Amino acid sequence: MNMLRQVVLAAACAAVLAGCAASQSGSAYSRTQTRQVQEVQMGTVESVRQVQIEGTKTPIGAVAGAAVGGIAGSNIGGGKGQAVGAILGAVGGGLAGAAVEEGVTRKPGLEITVRLDAGRTIAVTQEADEAFAVGERVRILTGDDGVTRVSH
Repeated sequence: MNMLRQVVLAAACAAVLAGCAASQSGSAYSRTQTRQVQEVQMGTVESVRQVQIEGTKTPIGAVAGAAVGGIAGSNIGGGKGQAVGAILGAVGGGLAGAAVEEGVTRKPGLEITVRLDAGRTIAVTQEADEAFAVGERVRILTGDDGVTRVSH
């Protein structure tokens, strides 16, 4: 049972780390985005809508779940029953692990519609880690990689 507890803990840590690596925050920059020129435009917030940003779907959750399920399933029965239990446990655990990873890494977001000073209207979706209000002046930053963010 101690081994099962360690595998479950490892799976939970992997899911949390996967969520940290995939930040969609307006304040978070990847290493490749630093020291890069970004175009800056000014505008006024026209609307703010709460949205849900789906979680990550990497193999980490499925693999960790399969490991936990396989270990748990192998404890069922004996002989051939043990092998069948391990296989069924691994398949079920893999599906459950993928679902847990997606749920744990899901984040609240904002769809921010901005009327640019140049007259165009755009919408940017990012994590809801900053508050924006209708009528507020904001900066729109766009890098060569196409990543756009709204900031104060």
